[in-house]
Amino acid sequence: MTEQRLSATQVLLCGALIVTLSMGIRHGFGLWLQPLTAAHGWPRESFALAMAVQNLAWGVLGIGAGMVADRWGPYRVLWAGAVLYALGLVGMALASSATVFALTAGVLIGAAQAGTTYAIVYGVIGRQIEAERRSWAMGVAAAAGSFGQFLMVPLEGWLIEQLGWQHALLALAVAVLAIGPLALGLREPNFHAARAAAPTQGVMHALREALGTRSFVLLMTGYFVCGFQVVFIGVHMPSYLKDQGLAPQVASTALALIGLFNVAGTYAAGALGQRLAKRKILASIYALRSVAIVVFLNAPLSPASVYGFAAVMGLLWLSTVPPTNALVAQIFGVAHLSMLGGFVFFSHQVGSFAGVWLGGLLYDRTGSYDIVWWQAITLGVLAAVVNLPIREAPLVRGPVRVAAGAT
Repeated sequence: MTEQRLSATQVLLCGALIVTLSMGIRHGFGLWLQPLTAAHGWPRESFALAMAVQNLAWGVLGIGAGMVADRWGPYRVLWAGAVLYALGLVGMALASSATVFALTAGVLIGAAQAGTTYAIVYGVIGRQIEAERRSWAMGVAAAAGSFGQFLMVPLEGWLIEQLGWQHALLALAVAVLAIGPLALGLREPNFHAARAAAPTQGVMHALREALGTRSFVLLMTGYFVCGFQVVFIGVHMPSYLKDQGLAPQVASTALALIGLFNVAGTYAAGALGQRLAKRKILASIYALRSVAIVVFLNAPLSPASVYGFAAVMGLLWLSTVPPTNALVAQIFGVAHLSMLGGFVFFSHQVGSFAGVWLGGLLYDRTGSYDIVWWQAITLGVLAAVVNLPIREAPLVRGPVRVAAGAT
């Protein structure tokens, strides 16, 4: 049977638009921290806990979403994710208690993100785009998520100003449903026939193989740190800057700058991954993040210093995503790429849970974010060190044994 592929342009356009919506909306959630907690009389920890639950649910459920996408294709998963995303945003707007808010903003939106973001889209890219262009293509998709932040964060700030925080969430709930029609562009031709014809590892065999590979464990360790750093900064920096006496517009502009500069950063990381050792790219990103935070904390705080920090962090923000996922595909192949990418991302989301929750908890206990800033610095150094020993060569296997009913 002649292998049919979707065109690279179609895959990247539809995948990029999906990631722009799914990632762009979530990057702006920090803008709701103060108006929402003030309206309900909640402490910041309540909002932070819901965001932490969201990130943990995203990580846990991402594994299952990846398995389903690898077995039955991404289309159904993307549609289900779009519907859950809309329901979660409505729930954020209407929740009357911190518990309901944690279930909607946390569990529902976490499940939605599991089905609408990188692990699912990268599975299609891995199967539909040839290996020599794969890292570049993943960089393009990640850059789209960054452009989504640049586009969506100011839009979300504007919606809050014009409609109020509740109606702004309802407007986004309508917008996110566009992911469903866009998923049509990622329906892979002959997906089921091609999968049935190819000798494939069972899920558990693939998982045991990955978890027994030192490089996979090191990759997961580094990705924990990525989640800790970016989610702490993304959620808590607006409040940190307001506490320091800066105008709310400074935070909105900073988050938008992170998204803008990350368009270049993620594209560059993906392109460089075709030429340079991906482990060295990752180690450099983590080390430079720690340096950037140290400089930011020790420089006199002003809008200019915030924008400079945002630009540098933007270059490093999601630039870990293309080399990390390209390494998984390079080492283990693409048959279980969404599932294995989901496992690596689970580690990222455990880090996200820790970063966002500790940010709220330690602020409420100490009145300061200083401890968490220095934790982010130390972890960045650790991540740089653990990525260097990763072996990038494809895993050498014997003949593939197909388990009965393998999925």
